[in-house]
Amino acid sequence: MAQRILATLNDTRLFLQEWLGNPRRTGSVIPSSRQLAAAMAGWLPENRASYVLELGPGTGAVTAALIRNGWPEDKLVAIEHNSRLAELLRRRFPRATIIAGDAWQLDELLLRARNPVKNVGAVISSLPLLNFSEEQAEALAQKIRAVLEPQGSWVQFTYRIHKKRPRGASTFRLRASKIVWFNLPPARVSVFQK
Repeated sequence: MAQRILATLNDTRLFLQEWLGNPRRTGSVIPSSRQLAAAMAGWLPENRASYVLELGPGTGAVTAALIRNGWPEDKLVAIEHNSRLAELLRRRFPRATIIAGDAWQLDELLLRARNPVKNVGAVISSLPLLNFSEEQAEALAQKIRAVLEPQGSWVQFTYRIHKKRPRGASTFRLRASKIVWFNLPPARVSVFQK
């Protein structure tokens, strides 16, 4: 228990440092709560042969929840813009494919990975889309749509908890949406289908 508390404090310290360095890209001063991570990890594809793409994994709170929910680590690809956080993720999840890069280049990054990936069963995103223009969010959504398998899901959280759809989601069908109150701040998890 003490080890888990210490790890949480270290992750929070690192997250805060990175947020201070670039608040627009980091989007939060602390990692996602276990409850938010679990809510996002509840939308894994049924087909375990598929890959899952995580965007903006930070220190790996959601990544760990995906693995706790039974997703094979070697079928997990994560794109993290911050190279310091990407290195931390590589140490924590050595069998996952961790890519230091820009999520808006996800199609190219997936094809250049050590094991190239053309399609994924789900995209799990912690990117702060409200920090980007509507045009940027729409461009990302189109790239997500292009790599998703038929009937694939895009899981996105936002700190704006009203029912309005997150940026970029206009061409997806809304499957589910719920507020996770046990997060700082509370967040809405929305699940979209291709």
